[in-house]
Amino acid sequence: MVVSQSEYYISPEEYLEGEKFSEIKHEYIDGQVYAMAGASDAHVTVSMNVSMLLRNHLRGSGCRVYMLDMKAQIDLINRYFYPDVMVTYDTRDRESEYFKSHPCLIIEVLSESTEGYDRGKKFASYRHLESLQEYVLISPERMSVECFRRNEEGHWVLYPYEKEQEVHLASVDFRCAMPTAGYAYAEIYEDVVLVP
Repeated sequence: MVVSQSEYYISPEEYLEGEKFSEIKHEYIDGQVYAMAGASDAHVTVSMNVSMLLRNHLRGSGCRVYMLDMKAQIDLINRYFYPDVMVTYDTRDRESEYFKSHPCLIIEVLSESTEGYDRGKKFASYRHLESLQEYVLISPERMSVECFRRNEEGHWVLYPYEKEQEVHLASVDFRCAMPTAGYAYAEIYEDVVLVP
């Protein structure tokens, strides 16, 4: 979430060095640094649930799952973001300890203050990643998973999932069920109180 903006240009190298020691996280957009605010209980719980599900699913495959504190670099347009969950299997991403440049899957958990940004400008930035196959938006308040998948023509197609449907993330061949209405347990939403 964008809270404050610095008033002068910061190079990517200065940004990356500063993030190593900063007590708060910042996202980087073309020379400007934006402080990030904290997240709600539901936001953090959904992020953790998804990352654990993917980690268990991908164990032993060579794919790496990152949650909350790993940066995604979009070098082409000079950006660094902190996705809620990110998956990469590209061996080039083993070269950098503090950011990944070739994710196949990025997941953002929505919040009231960032939803428009996550759907708009942030998604537009992520689309510059040639490796990215899927961009997923998850609501922490109601049972809703929206998967934007790049097709063979390079167009992004929306696959929405709600209650009683099976979520499919093709980039990592992951599937999980969304329960029927009124059912208290769902893998993605475990321990999250949903809005009726």
